[in-house]
Amino acid sequence: MTGHHTVTSAAYDADVAEIYDLLYAGRGKDFAAEADAVARVVRERRPQARSVLDVACGTGEHLRRLAAVFPEVAGLELSPAMCAVAQAKLPSGAVHVGDMRSFALGREFDAVCILTGTIGYAGDVDELSATVRTMAAHLVPGGVLVIDPWWSPDTFLDGHVAHDVVHDDTRTVVRVSHSARQGPAARHEAHYVVADGGIRHFSHVQMLTLFTREDYLDALRSAGCTAEHLTDAGGLPGRGLFAGVRR
Repeated sequence: MTGHHTVTSAAYDADVAEIYDLLYAGRGKDFAAEADAVARVVRERRPQARSVLDVACGTGEHLRRLAAVFPEVAGLELSPAMCAVAQAKLPSGAVHVGDMRSFALGREFDAVCILTGTIGYAGDVDELSATVRTMAAHLVPGGVLVIDPWWSPDTFLDGHVAHDVVHDDTRTVVRVSHSARQGPAARHEAHYVVADGGIRHFSHVQMLTLFTREDYLDALRSAGCTAEHLTDAGGLPGRGLFAGVRR
């Protein structure tokens, strides 16, 4: 087995980017159903919507499905490795490297979304507000912002352990993870063993903030948006969605 290395960062490096799609496919994540749920929320509030920006888009699995619904799509991703994977799936749109808290693309969209709980990478309520303001600034008046939240203090399972074993024709990947409460945040540590001609082991540590329902609603309002918590959005993994329309 090759040597182990650990990355402590909100951004995934090339090791995780390479196996990300395989892991989520093996875990049964339904990107299409989630993208459809986002599209429904947007269309209900802005039927004429044509453009959407997916913030923290990862490898672009939601993005490429949103491209089947909206004529114009774009992505933003902090990890250059993940960004490159996403861009390869989106020949007709741009995927930008950028930080969700402070990006500036110089244009507006009918809708902006941030999915898979990645809003939790905001370090505190000030960073949450900055992130929501930045996203709202990229909306046209009447545009829709959709947030798929991370777990809250009430729903987070302290000490949760998860495991996955997935494979394709050339690789087998084992992933084990542990999440533990640290003050207002969760420390999430995941270890990966990849067998693909050799065996390598690496790990990734992330901190994700456990924001409350009111934290999200307040951030939307302070960004000049309406604020809704949709507890039955359909297609999303049990946390509901937050939605706002830019005034």
